[in-house]
Amino acid sequence: MNLTDKIENHFRLDINQKKALNHLGLKTLRDLLYYFPSRYSDISEVRNINTLSDGENVTILGSISGLKTKKGFKSKIPMGEARLSDLTGSINIVWFHQPYLAKMLKEGSTVRVTGKVTDSKNYGLTLTNPEINKEDILPIDIHDSLFSKNDVNIQYGFPVYRESNGITSKWFYHAIQKILKQDCVKNVIDYIPDSILNSYKLPALHTALFWIHMPQKKEHGEIARKRFAFEEVFFIQLARQQERKKYEQMFSYKLKIPYKDIHDFISRFPFTPTDAQTNTINIILDDFIKDKPMSRLLEGDVGSGKTFVAATIAYAVIKNRPVGQNFGNLQVAYMAPTEVLAIQLFENFIKYFEHTGISIALMTGSGCRKFPSKSARWDNGSQIKTWTPIAKNQLLKWIKNGEIPIVIGTHALISKTVEFEDLGLVIIDEQHRFGTNQRMKLAKKDGHAPHYLSMTATPIPRTLALTIYGDLDLSIIDQMPAGRKQVITEIISENKRENAYTNIKKELKEGRQVYVICPKIDEQDDEEKIKLDVKSVTSESKRLKKDIFPDYNIEIMHSKMTKDKKEKVMRDFYEHKIDILVSTSVIEVGVNVPNATTIIIEGAERFGLAQLHQLRGRVIRSNHQSYCYLFADAKTEKTMDRLKAITKASNGFELAELDLSLRGAGLLSGDKQWGITDLGMEAIKNIKMVEAARNEAIKIIGIDQDLKYSPLLASTLHDKNIKLHFE
Repeated sequence: MNLTDKIENHFRLDINQKKALNHLGLKTLRDLLYYFPSRYSDISEVRNINTLSDGENVTILGSISGLKTKKGFKSKIPMGEARLSDLTGSINIVWFHQPYLAKMLKEGSTVRVTGKVTDSKNYGLTLTNPEINKEDILPIDIHDSLFSKNDVNIQYGFPVYRESNGITSKWFYHAIQKILKQDCVKNVIDYIPDSILNSYKLPALHTALFWIHMPQKKEHGEIARKRFAFEEVFFIQLARQQERKKYEQMFSYKLKIPYKDIHDFISRFPFTPTDAQTNTINIILDDFIKDKPMSRLLEGDVGSGKTFVAATIAYAVIKNRPVGQNFGNLQVAYMAPTEVLAIQLFENFIKYFEHTGISIALMTGSGCRKFPSKSARWDNGSQIKTWTPIAKNQLLKWIKNGEIPIVIGTHALISKTVEFEDLGLVIIDEQHRFGTNQRMKLAKKDGHAPHYLSMTATPIPRTLALTIYGDLDLSIIDQMPAGRKQVITEIISENKRENAYTNIKKELKEGRQVYVICPKIDEQDDEEKIKLDVKSVTSESKRLKKDIFPDYNIEIMHSKMTKDKKEKVMRDFYEHKIDILVSTSVIEVGVNVPNATTIIIEGAERFGLAQLHQLRGRVIRSNHQSYCYLFADAKTEKTMDRLKAITKASNGFELAELDLSLRGAGLLSGDKQWGITDLGMEAIKNIKMVEAARNEAIKIIGIDQDLKYSPLLASTLHDKNIKLHFE
């Protein structure tokens, strides 16, 4: 065997197993070897059924009965069913796509089952697709083990691997055992320098691979996982520090800051900036006078005033001349994630810059606009009413010759047809996926790189930010503008639902608008979740229109809709053609609708605290009192405590840190994010580990940027192909 061999060359695979492995991204023996257990089943930790609660991973010992096979009512998915009982109670078992398991077991036999507990109103406590072992069989076949019989008997735990439709944890176990016997594993060369391993007391690669798949002691599994967690963060940091070095080596304009002009610009705003806004502006202005291009991430809650900061630093760039240069005024590109948001930013910037005489343009996929323009008409002196589009070719000429200092748009700004005369600053709003390579597209061919500011309202714990944004400096706006009312947040039980609807109707009668957030798009999505009574966008919108809010216009939005359809729905909601928008969490980063003052979040217990906070932020864009109703089915005290935290907290960063400790970084925004594995995400909880990996990467890249003197590190970094979701 060679680790680069394809899995199918050494294992017989049926069509379902091939599909499952492909779905998991496992193609080679190396991929399989690095598919680590999600947990270990320990017979010493067998639980009584009457102590179980929703969401727990547990091992149960009991008698099995009620064995049968059937097909799903709607999906026609083949499944096996059973009931497991001990002296304290019983629990349902369902195996989707594995009906044969129900046929392999005998009625009344004693089995050990390991899996995740779910609880639903229709089915009660249930284990879905659990790992099951007859108690007269050891979890490890002694004759198929690398160790002696005595070693097997004292093995700490039986590894449990994440399954996919068509392939089981047991298959992974036996396949990986076979690979571990081979010389290609025993003779594997470690790619992490010995000096780093010794500094942090981490095991060598060969030892770690054995210990993570076959821990003899609890400590073995823990130290092996620590090594691979450190490794993952370390290689991400290597990639990030390489990117940072590359960007900093490019030429950028060293700016002369016009402080008097900036003070005059700020003084025209109808509010006093917060200390956090002022400090952030000063830090960015300090970056502008350095010899290298700025690369900075600005975090701030929804409504904290990031757009004000963006406008101020854009003005600073435009109103100066680079030190030692005779160029005309520089240009600013401001990119937004959606067309609707780009239009809103354009309208806001017109209000900010109207007195300056500075030209501002809007470029999106559906058209272009320019201010000042004779075609602009105003409603009550504040709201833009209509625009006459301008030709894109004409706008491109104005941008190329420097006639337009500020250009706001969507991804259209980084197309090949857009050329700037002297681009001094790039601002990216809510673009986690906008990486170094895309930044380079905005740089001139002569190696000139603009200053770069990325802004996000997503609360990210410091350790996670240090990891995924290792090439960016970090600033945080942790204050809200004066006069902004705090959202009234309530946890609503099922028997209080009608009272909440009554309060919402009062808001609608006042002319306000409402968001309703559901965890699922379609009802049938829940078929494999044993009908867990999770609200879906499609069914809930129909129910609300029929039974609760028949007199109001209700629309839906979700990720399966086309980009144009989503844009239209958000535009209609912004223009109050829609009273109630029923959506998935796709609206958490989106348009500013000041008139929307209420948000309902169905199945709130299924969202992370940081995501709940960000969703709640959709209704704090005005000085009207706003409301957030968390419709939750909290079955455990832990879940209720987690939800109570959001009713008391107003700071998203505190909640993000709490979420990290309670739920794990992989679930910070309600789903797997950032492209980091579960194991790597566990490392994010450890600030010392993140800082250690970061410092080691900085030291190495500082003296060997291209890793010419560390070819094994370089090839491993290339093989790992570090690309996170936001790139």
